[in-house]
Amino acid sequence: MQADDARYLKRIRLKSLNSNTDIASLARKVVEECRLISPSRLPEVEQLLFYLQNRKKSAEKKEKKQIKPRDLTPFEGMELDEEANINSIDDYVELLYEDIPEKIRGATLILHLARNPDNLEELLQNETALGALARVLREDWKQSVDLATTIIYVFFCFSSFSQFHGLITHYKIGVLCMSIIEHELKRYDLWQDELLKKKKNLKKEYEKALKKYHGLLTKQEQLLRVALYLLLNLSEDTRTELKMRNKNIVHLLVKTLDRDSEELLVLVVSFLKKLSIFLENKNDMAEIDTVEKLAKLVPCEHEDLLNVTLRLLLNLSFDTGLRSKMVQADLLPKLTSLLGDEAQRQIAMCILYHISMDDRFKSMFAYTDCIPQVMKMLFDCGDERIDAELISFCINLAANKRNAHIMCEGNGLKMLMKRALKHKDPLMMKMIRNISQHDGPSKNLFIDYVGDLAAQIGLKEEEEFVIECLGTLSNLTIPDLDWELVLKEYNLVPYLKDHLKPGSAEDDLILEVVIMIGTVSMDDSCAVMLAKSGIIPALIELLNAQQEDDEFVCQIVYVFYQMVFHQATRDVIIKETQAPAYLIDLMHDKNAEIRKVCDNTLDIIAEYDVEWGKKIQSEKFRWHNSQWLEMVENRQMDEAEPFMYGDDGEPYLQNGDILERSDLFYSADGIIPVDGAISPEFFTDFQNGDLLGPQGFPGRYI
Repeated sequence: MQADDARYLKRIRLKSLNSNTDIASLARKVVEECRLISPSRLPEVEQLLFYLQNRKKSAEKKEKKQIKPRDLTPFEGMELDEEANINSIDDYVELLYEDIPEKIRGATLILHLARNPDNLEELLQNETALGALARVLREDWKQSVDLATTIIYVFFCFSSFSQFHGLITHYKIGVLCMSIIEHELKRYDLWQDELLKKKKNLKKEYEKALKKYHGLLTKQEQLLRVALYLLLNLSEDTRTELKMRNKNIVHLLVKTLDRDSEELLVLVVSFLKKLSIFLENKNDMAEIDTVEKLAKLVPCEHEDLLNVTLRLLLNLSFDTGLRSKMVQADLLPKLTSLLGDEAQRQIAMCILYHISMDDRFKSMFAYTDCIPQVMKMLFDCGDERIDAELISFCINLAANKRNAHIMCEGNGLKMLMKRALKHKDPLMMKMIRNISQHDGPSKNLFIDYVGDLAAQIGLKEEEEFVIECLGTLSNLTIPDLDWELVLKEYNLVPYLKDHLKPGSAEDDLILEVVIMIGTVSMDDSCAVMLAKSGIIPALIELLNAQQEDDEFVCQIVYVFYQMVFHQATRDVIIKETQAPAYLIDLMHDKNAEIRKVCDNTLDIIAEYDVEWGKKIQSEKFRWHNSQWLEMVENRQMDEAEPFMYGDDGEPYLQNGDILERSDLFYSADGIIPVDGAISPEFFTDFQNGDLLGPQGFPGRYI
């Protein structure tokens, strides 16, 4: 029965073929109804049907194995003393119109059919059966938990396939499941209250009531599992998920976390994990005690439950407030203990990484065994690449002073430095850089590695690695460190000068060079060496190029601040460059840090140079009185104010500088002479009380 062209093939679909089918009868029926098959070929048809029947059995077994992860385990009440047959579906539907026991039996028979995916298409065509099931569920679910569980299970079988979701929506099974879940959770609370009362007052009846309670609880949890699983499948559609959220699905799920059934908890936590990726659902979880309830599940012996709980906590840990709740729920030591579990290590470390992002919690890691564990993980990597999660976590931990001290204990710093220099690892060096920023014993340990770090700068290493080496050296503000010797031995001055040119390298590297110059400029001999090399004009040129970048401006001004402390470099800055003029311009910058460094630098310049001191004081006076000066300069001169004009009708101000008009200063007895021969320094002295008389009244200024 072969043909080369599909046009000569006739397909016969055998919907009723199963393990109990009479092959001989079915073969005769096929031959009778299909005129293209000769009656003489009846034995061949029987042989083909026999082959299909046996192949179908093996296919069913394979199919069941494939869908088992998405299926629910059988529960008590599903057992039958007969085998369901798709041809008897009408008889099963008739049972749905009888009493509750018969309804349960009819629904169970239909469920056995629905558990075979091959029957779903045919069941879909039977609107009578599906309509009857939906009606019975809607009317009788409160009368029998078994009945409700079985019917929902039937629709759950359809929900496992996206193409059947429209059917479930049509019969409004999802809405009904939400109502059933809410009702069952209220029943659970009532059972708990009744059991507690009997435990206090009726101890004899308590054991009997407890046994009954466990039986009811088992059936209820079966119902909750199948209903929640159906909703989980339906939530693949985000519009359906939004409808669930509007009906408070998050609160219902979180309330279910109080249960002890591990299978139910796996389902509930998985559902919450899926919902948590949307901000609105995450906010709903933040409003209630979700984290506190999840904390009770960590750690647990059920590996799947632990894994899905950690994944949910990871999703929630992106929220700052929820991270705080995790710490309050004592999750930090619990998560730390999971670092030793290879199966859960990566997820636990990701959560810990998120917690370590908050400065409030960095110090708390020092009171756990977390740091020794992660240090061991680093050293165990050998020549292999370190996981990004691990090294990122260590970088965050190293930003805390106490953590850094623990990391340096023993040969910690030596091992870190050895690995970083061997593999030229920029992330490892970033961790070392964070350690180097803390004052105390740990910083002094770096004296032994200054030469190794300086040697990396002159070489043509990867730029990111050089940046971290420079940053580490810049942090070493150690009095015993001879920076002049380091600069000379490793010939760093030409490198620093060359990399100050705008565009000579990436901005990050240039910025680190500026910071490095600021650190070594604290040493008098180094400052002189840098000044002679022509670095100060290069800094001014860089300041012009990067004047919009606050970080660059602040660091360059800080270099000037360090240099004006030394006589040699102070003279160069004041007499040979226009650095003070730039500083005066930056004195009123929007950035508070820049203003602060500028003011401190200008105060030192004003103290050592009288001419610049006057300019600086005049600018401060002008800025302090800018509103008044602007008002006077911009005021319109009109005839309504004749006192603004002289006797000849000419305005007093004309094109002159307002500060040179002494008769416009505020007047007081004996304070301002009529000739206006007074400088802004006078006001500073007056404010400081230098011109006050013995009783505190102003004396005459001569």
